[in-house]
Amino acid sequence: MRLLIVEDHRDLLNSLVQILSPEYQVDTADNGEDGLFLSMQDIYDAIVLDVMLPEMSGFEIVKDMRQKSVTTPVLFLTAKDSLNDRVNGLDFGGDDYLVKPFEIDELKARIRSLLRRSGYLTTHLTLKYKGIELNTAEKSLKVDDHQIKLTIKQYELLEYLIHNAGTILTKEQLFDRIWGFDSDTTIGIVEVFIHHLRKKLEPFGYDKDIQTIRGIGYMLNDQ
Repeated sequence: MRLLIVEDHRDLLNSLVQILSPEYQVDTADNGEDGLFLSMQDIYDAIVLDVMLPEMSGFEIVKDMRQKSVTTPVLFLTAKDSLNDRVNGLDFGGDDYLVKPFEIDELKARIRSLLRRSGYLTTHLTLKYKGIELNTAEKSLKVDDHQIKLTIKQYELLEYLIHNAGTILTKEQLFDRIWGFDSDTTIGIVEVFIHHLRKKLEPFGYDKDIQTIRGIGYMLNDQ
């Protein structure tokens, strides 16, 4: 799972990365414009967003996201703790609001809650599609009760496809999500990994569920 953290306080940003990196892939931005750009890529499972940011506020970022139909769940993390601030954050399209200073365990719990509400996680941290079951804590795969070994990138690709089952994902989305904006490889790697993933699923008949949408990308769909 991939998180975006937008926070302009450098020490806090580094601490958040250190806290969350063992459980999630984490991208960061330290100003409003970069935060908006990354948010609009629609490749994140949740966003932790400060309110008071250089260039544009967290409220403005969420407002623009929702106007463009980007539905990524957002947790506001801020020192602005008045009732009016909390109401505004939720009215602009935020999903939760945590006031600084905060406890690490509560931050993690609120992120997990967002992921469950968005349908990404079950209570037992599993993600299912038909006979395919991913354990998101162990990053492991079972297919029809058979344990299947995947590389980290194969796992992340399958996880993203399952989470977006029935939705067309462009090659650019898949590349940015799995390999990242700073990757020194090329977008052709997406096709290679889709081929490898299909091979892993072929003995169980699920390879055909990964459909190629010509000229666009791929979709997990059993129709």
